[in-house]
Amino acid sequence: MAADQFAAAAIRGTSGGGAIADRMQQLRDAMEHARAGDRTGALQGAGGTDAPRGYTIDIGAGDGPSFADTLKRFVNQVSDSQDAAAEMVQRFVDGEPVELHQVMAKAEEAGISLELLIEMRNKLTEAYRAVMSMQS
Repeated sequence: MAADQFAAAAIRGTSGGGAIADRMQQLRDAMEHARAGDRTGALQGAGGTDAPRGYTIDIGAGDGPSFADTLKRFVNQVSDSQDAAAEMVQRFVDGEPVELHQVMAKAEEAGISLELLIEMRNKLTEAYRAVMSMQS
């Protein structure tokens, strides 16, 4: 099953599905803000005290990490999230005592973080092409 199918099964199959559904909607809303180019609200709603992992993107100040370092850190976080989700699914398939809703949440988190990374790549490519077309 794909991550989306796992997530849908988790929401339907657990009694606490409302909280998971709310969390997933918050993450989807954050993705929509990011796609719309709203940098101020892009990661609002993606945080919270119940968030299993926070993704941060530092943009701005001169003394902080470079853009390349920030990008590398984010790519590594996405990779770690994908690995953790795959491990959790494997543990579930092997019959280890893992809650289905945890597997679904981890898989959905990994899927959303990958979607965000892909959108970032697309925006960076688009910006690069725009700059290149200005120079010619």
